[in-house]
Amino acid sequence: MSYHYLKLTIFHEQNFELKNNNYIRYKSNIVLPNIKENELTKLYYSIGEVATMFNVNTSLIRFWEKEFTSVKPKKNNKGNRLFPPKEILKIQTIYQLVKENGYTLEGAKKALKSKSVDVNIGNSDATDLISRLESIKVKLLRLKS
Repeated sequence: MSYHYLKLTIFHEQNFELKNNNYIRYKSNIVLPNIKENELTKLYYSIGEVATMFNVNTSLIRFWEKEFTSVKPKKNNKGNRLFPPKEILKIQTIYQLVKENGYTLEGAKKALKSKSVDVNIGNSDATDLISRLESIKVKLLRLKS
């Protein structure tokens, strides 16, 4: 079974592993951040630290800063970007929309503006969703054969 297409594959808890309490890793080595505000202990994080949290390049963080007006890191006298925990959570939402859910940049902007985004699914909702998707998968496989 291939784990490369997130939208086409149903994932179960055994396909996840916790790494450094910051990431959930799928078997295909796709890394998804699992950052909670209470885990962010510093007042500010550098752009390099933020990029490492999400396993992306710093240029992508700068690009998202330009594209999404809601992301506004502070800058010190040298012009270095300093991200407080609230900004990191905004970046996490953008990451989930664009990288995980497959939104285009425009679609992510619209979703953020409408505030109809619910990217964090609770455990009970996730298990319910997984069981519903599994039943749909079984029905589709019956139709196929």
